[in-house]
Amino acid sequence: MRIFDPHIHMTSRTTDDYERMYEAGVRAVVEPAFWLGQPRTSPDTFADYFDGLLGWEPYRAAQFGITHHCTIALNPKEANDPRLRPVLDLLPRYLAKDGVVAVGEVGYDDMTPAEDEVLSLQLGLAAEHDLPVLVHTPHRDKAAGTRRTLDVVRESGLPPERVLVDHLNEVTVAMVAESGCWMGFSVYPDTKMDEERMITILKEHGLERVLVNSAADWGRSDPLKTRKVGDAMLASGFSDADVETVLWDNPVAFYAQSGRLELAEPTAGESFAGNSVRRGVPA
Repeated sequence: MRIFDPHIHMTSRTTDDYERMYEAGVRAVVEPAFWLGQPRTSPDTFADYFDGLLGWEPYRAAQFGITHHCTIALNPKEANDPRLRPVLDLLPRYLAKDGVVAVGEVGYDDMTPAEDEVLSLQLGLAAEHDLPVLVHTPHRDKAAGTRRTLDVVRESGLPPERVLVDHLNEVTVAMVAESGCWMGFSVYPDTKMDEERMITILKEHGLERVLVNSAADWGRSDPLKTRKVGDAMLASGFSDADVETVLWDNPVAFYAQSGRLELAEPTAGESFAGNSVRRGVPA
């Protein structure tokens, strides 16, 4: 089984996770820029974080045979902090870089006026840089947040096929399917989606424009959830080709719109900027 996890926060995971992911069939990931938990107080910290997503993390993933790309944005939660508004001025510099395959995560957390403004500005940046967009839907009042997201996307003029609306569930999937946007589902222990609910959605709505991700981060999450969805699909009667469509072909098709997706087997360099994770590697 060949797997592309289109939304996973590997900065918060260990090298053991990379090893287990490779053994499970994961060969490519996209890591969206996101909220780190501890509030950031300066745009300079974002510059360091973005540099890590484009440098250290691809190096680390390559040690385990996994290709790493990222998306770059000011995330919805921190869009409410006026100290961080200058991050928007940093984005053009990073959105021009080869490893960036979309603008994201953008969207809503509390659905504030500040989030409205920052979302609209970043959708404009996506158009300027000819990049697709990864949209985060809020964890609270998800239906209203998703409707509002789709309204802003329509107002932006971006083609819906260049927009991935993520963290969907049974309540929100139909409206996104009707919009023409891509549909993202985060399969997560206890919250968001689980494997069986995901199977039901696939049976009801089909495989077209559907992406399944683990959204694994520093919380209670599981970077092998994509594999578990693939196994559940096979157990419920889907074919190997169906699994390939959902877990590989669809994320490739979406992120390939950036013109920057490189899926050749990565070269595992000895070090990055003089540092290495190769300590303890068997000879």
